[in-house]
Amino acid sequence: MSKSVFVGELTWKEYEARVASGDAVLMLPVGALEQHGHHMCMNVDVLLPTAVCQRVAERIGALVLPGLQYGYKSQQKSGGGNHFPGTTSLDGATLTGTVQDIIRELARHGVRRLVLMNGHYENSMFIVEGIDLALRELRYAGIHDFKVVVLSYWDFVKDPAVIQQLYPEGFLGWDIEHGGVFETSLMLALYPDLVDLDRVVDHPPATFPPYDVFPVDPARTPAPGTLSSAKTASREKGELILEVCVQGIAEAIGTEFPSS
Repeated sequence: MSKSVFVGELTWKEYEARVASGDAVLMLPVGALEQHGHHMCMNVDVLLPTAVCQRVAERIGALVLPGLQYGYKSQQKSGGGNHFPGTTSLDGATLTGTVQDIIRELARHGVRRLVLMNGHYENSMFIVEGIDLALRELRYAGIHDFKVVVLSYWDFVKDPAVIQQLYPEGFLGWDIEHGGVFETSLMLALYPDLVDLDRVVDHPPATFPPYDVFPVDPARTPAPGTLSSAKTASREKGELILEVCVQGIAEAIGTEFPSS
């Protein structure tokens, strides 16, 4: 039998055996195809939650589903905006429906425990809507014991001492971290071949008014697409972030699914 934590690497019989008891925890990374500046690839928002899921799954005995490769439209004040070449996005209803369909199928397999790990800020409420619609549908079908934990991995980096190590010059907030120190450091720790620090554009943090305007004015986004500089990113910072996230998420799942 395969020892892989990735569902896509199992045979259907291996998968069936792993989920038969109903106690198995499955993890679904939800990402996006979105520009991340001149120095990183565009599938950062898929690679990072998938890597975190893998390490959590290895620690707690969970399984990792193939991640969703596309997400909701990039917003200017959190992802630079949807106007960049390469950024390829879904309508909210499409993402919601996809999450709903996946949950319905997992329930049919006998799965009752699911963790959705978001890797793209803009996905958040559409994921929640998909969960809500799916659970309502399952209740109508007589299934009342399907439970979902939804989280964003960066929310587990909250210890002031850790924040100080990552941002000794001062932390300006998650909203301008798109393509900045946080994501770049994680990529250096996990996928260094997909990062070119020589191409980092060292620009001031993006500034936006306290409101949104549509259609978006692309000139308000820094030209490289990042919202803050990744100049001080490092592999060591990425390794710290990774351990903090994996530890915190593993503990959270253990709390919500005690026998996992």
